[in-house]
Amino acid sequence: QVQLVESGGGLVQAGDSLRLSCAASGRTFSGYYMSWFRQAPGKEREFVATITWTVGSTYYADSVKGRFTISRDTAKNMVYLQMNSLKPEDTAVYYCASRRTVAVSLEAARYDYWGQGTQVTVSS
Repeated sequence: QVQLVESGGGLVQAGDSLRLSCAASGRTFSGYYMSWFRQAPGKEREFVATITWTVGSTYYADSVKGRFTISRDTAKNMVYLQMNSLKPEDTAVYYCASRRTVAVSLEAARYDYWGQGTQVTVSS
């Protein structure tokens, strides 16, 4: 049974930084994409960033490129999202997700496993 557990959310001011963590368990994730999505109130869940478990290749949404960095620690089965220069529009619940695939997938509906989410609130 795959489990993804996020942590690290909180309330910060614009310009601050946060690091989100996702603890992954239940299987080996070789061949998987590990991703972060976010969902603001009244909006659809949107792609933020993804990383391949084995090689570590990354891809980002344009809205976070240059500010956010996704990484993984395969020895600890952890995925991270370092968020710098946070803006009020980054306020959302952030979810960790995974999918076994050979290509980048930006659509939430294509992902097999999800965490429970962690709230990030950025005040202006």
